[in-house]
Amino acid sequence: MNLFKKRGFKTYCLEIVVLILTAFIYSLAFPGLLSNRGFGAIAFFALIPLFAVIRNTSWKAIPFYGLLFGFLFYSIFNYWLLTFHPLAILLVPIIKGAEMVLLFLALKAGERWFKRFGFLVEALVWIAYAYLSQSWFAGYPYGTLGYAAYEFLPFIQIAEFSGLWGVTFIMVLPQIFLGNFLADRLKGEKSSFLEEIKRYLPVVISYGAILIFVFTFGFIKMGIWSKTEPDLTWRVATVQHSADSWQGGYETYKRNFNNLRTMSLQALREDPDMIIWSETAFVPSVYWHTTYKTDEVTANLVDEFVAFGKSLPVPLLTGNPEGMLKDENAPPLKDNGDWNRKDYNTVIMFEGGEIKETYRKQHLVPFTEHFPYEKQMPWLYNLLLANDYNWWETGYDPVVFETAEGVKFSTPICFEDVYGYLTAGFVRNGADVIVNMTNDSWSGAVSAEMQHLAMAVFRSVETRKSTVRGTNSGMTAVILPTGKIVDPMEPFTKGWHIYDVPVYTAGKATLYTNHDDLVAQIVVYFTYALLAAGAVMQIVKVIRRRRERQ
Repeated sequence: MNLFKKRGFKTYCLEIVVLILTAFIYSLAFPGLLSNRGFGAIAFFALIPLFAVIRNTSWKAIPFYGLLFGFLFYSIFNYWLLTFHPLAILLVPIIKGAEMVLLFLALKAGERWFKRFGFLVEALVWIAYAYLSQSWFAGYPYGTLGYAAYEFLPFIQIAEFSGLWGVTFIMVLPQIFLGNFLADRLKGEKSSFLEEIKRYLPVVISYGAILIFVFTFGFIKMGIWSKTEPDLTWRVATVQHSADSWQGGYETYKRNFNNLRTMSLQALREDPDMIIWSETAFVPSVYWHTTYKTDEVTANLVDEFVAFGKSLPVPLLTGNPEGMLKDENAPPLKDNGDWNRKDYNTVIMFEGGEIKETYRKQHLVPFTEHFPYEKQMPWLYNLLLANDYNWWETGYDPVVFETAEGVKFSTPICFEDVYGYLTAGFVRNGADVIVNMTNDSWSGAVSAEMQHLAMAVFRSVETRKSTVRGTNSGMTAVILPTGKIVDPMEPFTKGWHIYDVPVYTAGKATLYTNHDDLVAQIVVYFTYALLAAGAVMQIVKVIRRRRERQ
């Protein structure tokens, strides 16, 4: 069989079809169009055709293939971005496609330059890409291979020392190996699969030993945690008011507050230790309207909300934007009619009749909450502003809240919990529970909320801390230190739920908590070194050939 031995127009067309199908099938591994939970098992083999194409295709096709695959996969996987804004469903796939141009070039280099053991280099390239693609300004961890395994709990327990990266490596390595094997068969190679296994026997045995360790470790850890008693149980009431994210104005804020207040008072009958609302559950800024009184009607609503928070017999945790003077030497309203104001996306806690603590969001959503290239790309900056995007200020303090009962917790806001380094930082700073305050209701899709929940699973395993998710419309749930999701509320419905959250304060911090993404960072630099060495070897070969011809 030599379909790919002689390259021509039909060959390239066939490869494009394979990439299109692969992008679609790979997207099904995650919560998405066909399943709100996703078909996670698909992630263990979906990329085999992709690596076969990369091995067999030409260098000149690689950049286009990377752009095509990245654009298609993220267009399908993140279809719900269309609900947010038509610009978003174009911007994200274009950025991810551009990233994958570099990824595909590096994969091709690893495969071509390192010959027999190129598949090992490709696996390292994949991990390096997965880390780097979430580490720059527009970093976006959604769609990372390992997250598709969120329901395979014994398999992902190694995240406590390897993070997401070890899980992803174990999933991608055999797919590269099998993709290369498939590519060689398509080119006419006749060696059997058994012969190929014998050829790489040390690698196969090592991989098998790693798999045995992973599952043995996973089952043992889950058994240990099932028998571990928490140091205390924290009884929290989560209130899900399921409001429309796009509606604003006094009447909307008043209605939402009334709903939140009513359900909170109902939940109090169950004797919770804390009431948790969601990100920006109460929109008018408490600080701004109690300090400057620029709008009397809204200020009265804020006073009513503050009085309610202070009157509760238990702490209240809620999202609330923090408006402050941008120029402290100028009045709130400038002479030209513009507001002299800057805003933080924050969480505040009421306890004991006062606002006890505030946390400001540290990792802002690129393009919609933060864009640092106003001077370098004014055309894009102005385009974003013209499409109703507004900027938040960046917080820098990994705040740990502490209740009077001694529960220490931190509150990653929105999608902050998709970044492992942030959660690890909170735990290093003393947090014993993670409380994710988020509002995914704008997506209009349960699958979008489930994609977020799937990533949050890894944060609990990495740090061995329970996670409480306080959301506007889903997925409100508790995640145990094993990654098990406990009793999620029905999404896109109003209601409240009581969770008895196990709190673990004793024991040593996990390796990931202490060193977060160190494994991925080592892989990145090692991959750089390998590719640089490979490039040097290729240059030396070219020089030798030229000398031989002379």
